[in-house]
Amino acid sequence: MSGKEIKGGLKVEDILAATGGKILSGNSIVFAGVSIDSRTIQDGELFIALRGSKFNGHDFLHEALRKGNGAIVNHSPAAAIEGKTLISVEDTLKALQELARYMRLKKDIPVIGITGSNGKTTTKELVASILSSKYRVLKNSGNLNNHIGLPLTLTRIREEDEIAVLEMGASGLGEIKKLCEIAMPNYGLLTNISPSHLEGFKDMGTLRRTKLEILDDISVAIVNADDSFLMDGIQLLGFKGKVVRYGINNEAEIYATDIELVETSSVFLLHLGDKTIEVRPKISGRFNIYNLLAAASVGYLFHVDIEKIKHALESFIGVPMRFEMKEMKGMRVISDVYNANPGSMEEAIKELVRLKTGRTIAVLGDMLELGSYEKEAHRRLVMWMSDLPVDVFIAVGPLMSSAATGFKREVHKLQNSIEARKILKDICREGDTVLIKGSRGMSMERILEI
Repeated sequence: MSGKEIKGGLKVEDILAATGGKILSGNSIVFAGVSIDSRTIQDGELFIALRGSKFNGHDFLHEALRKGNGAIVNHSPAAAIEGKTLISVEDTLKALQELARYMRLKKDIPVIGITGSNGKTTTKELVASILSSKYRVLKNSGNLNNHIGLPLTLTRIREEDEIAVLEMGASGLGEIKKLCEIAMPNYGLLTNISPSHLEGFKDMGTLRRTKLEILDDISVAIVNADDSFLMDGIQLLGFKGKVVRYGINNEAEIYATDIELVETSSVFLLHLGDKTIEVRPKISGRFNIYNLLAAASVGYLFHVDIEKIKHALESFIGVPMRFEMKEMKGMRVISDVYNANPGSMEEAIKELVRLKTGRTIAVLGDMLELGSYEKEAHRRLVMWMSDLPVDVFIAVGPLMSSAATGFKREVHKLQNSIEARKILKDICREGDTVLIKGSRGMSMERILEI
C-alpha cells in the first residue's frame, strides 16, 4: 500500500489488529478519522458501513468514498472502487467497538464515565470545561453516549489527549456494562437515578442495577449524596473503591451552602475540601447546582485550582435545548425540549413557578419510554402540579391529555406540538412565563416557532 501519511491518524495496521479484518483493496495507510455518515464524512476519513433495522450503510458506500479514503464493510462491493481502501469484517458495529477499545488501550489515560437519569450531558460539558483549564480533554460530541456514539468518540483519541470524559447512556440492562468494556473507565460519576427509559428496564430496581454496572470497572465513584436511592444501591453492592460525595443536604466532601436562586441564575458557596469560594453561575435551577457540584468534584480530584473551577462554572452558559431561557414577544420562555422524565419535569415546573412574573403556562408533552409506569407517572405529575400556582396547562400528546383531566385550572388538550403552537400563540400575552418541555419524540421545539 502507498499513500500520504496523515499526522495522528488511524493506521491500517492498527485497524486490522483491532478488528481482525482483511484488506480487500486499497492504497491508504492512514486515515484522518472515522465516520458512519456518508453525508458528513470528511476528506481522508474511514467510513464504517453500519447496518440497522431501518438502514444499511453499504447502500451509501460509493457516496461515502467520494470524500473518504476507505471503508470497513462486511461484504465486497459489486463493483471495484479504484484507489480506495476496503477492509472486510464479519460485523461492522463490532468492528467499530473493537477499534475504539483498541485505541483506548493504546492510550493509557484517565477515563471518566458519566451516567445517571438526568443531567448527564450538562455535567459532561461542565467537567470537560473545568478539566480543559489544565489538561487536553477528549469528550463526546453532543450526546453521542450509546453503543455507537461512545466508540465513535474514542476513535478520535489522539496522542496529545490527557483525559477522556465520556457520557454513558443506557435504555436496557447490560448496556452500561457494554460501554465500560469498550471505554474501560477509571472514574465513574453518577448524577442521580429517577424514572427514565423504564420501557427498557421494566422497574426502578433494574434501572439502578444498570446504572451501577459502572462500579465493576472503576476505582473512584463520584456520587450524588442527596440521592438516597442511588446511595443505597452503592451500599448494597459493597463498592470497594473510593467514594467522593457531592450534595446540598447530606454529608459530602464537596457541597454547596448559602444557595440563592436569583432570576435566571444563582449564587452559592462552593466547599472543596478545606477551601470555600463564592460561585455565580449563569445557569438556573437548584437541580443545576447538583450538576455544578458534580463537575467541581472531578476538578477537585484532578487538582484543578479552585479559582479555575470557579471560572469554568461561571463561564458555562448551558447546553442547547436544555433549560434555555428565552424572551419572546414580552414573555419569558423556558425551553427544555430535549427530553423529559418525571424527575426532570418536576424540577422544570418548580423553576416555572419560581420565575413567574405574570401568568404561568406549562406546555408539557408526553414522557415517553416509561413502559407500564407511563399512565401513573403522568397522572401523578399532573396531580402534583395542580397544587402549584400554574395557571394554564397545555397538554400535548395522548398521555398528557389523558392525565390533564386531573388539573384544576385552565386546560387545553392537544395531540401534537403543531396544535400546541397554535393554542399558545392565541392565549399567550406579555408578562407570561412559559415552560415548554417533553420527550424528544414529541418535537416540542416546534412550539417555539410562534
